[in-house]
Amino acid sequence: MDGVARREKLIQLLKNTERPLSGEQLSETLSVSRQIIVQDIALLRAAGCRIISTNRGYLLYPPNPQGASRIFTVSHSTADIRNELYTIVDLGGSIRNVIVEHEIYGSITGNLNISSRREADDFVERVQASQAVPLKILGGDIHSHTVDAASEKILDEIEKALSKKHFIL
Repeated sequence: MDGVARREKLIQLLKNTERPLSGEQLSETLSVSRQIIVQDIALLRAAGCRIISTNRGYLLYPPNPQGASRIFTVSHSTADIRNELYTIVDLGGSIRNVIVEHEIYGSITGNLNISSRREADDFVERVQASQAVPLKILGGDIHSHTVDAASEKILDEIEKALSKKHFIL
């Protein structure tokens, strides 16, 4: 199988799963090395494919047929991360990423893809268990999230709830 056919098959595998596929799974399925998978993912992203890397593997960004998404700029303490994430997912939002502005590196984005309390809890537990600091620290607690939802009305409700908790800047 040539590179083009392999990358097409890779996209089909990602389209047909709801769970992350690890680089190891993909390399076994496509009979290539893990490094080839990493290179193929980079080429697909460069071509505009919206592929997410998670600690469990690769996924395609879920389609959002209504196209409702908004960037919220917020600020809060590290202790309020779970509260912020719960506020968004409880109202029907999906947190696509976190974005911080760094004085040297410019805009830094980290994929989150959190759509439920369980995923929020997993994220907070990983932050607490690691020696790493949340990206928001690089921005002096000021950070942004791209949030997807089924409608603009839901995004309005999320904005109102975040504002009521004094998270919105």
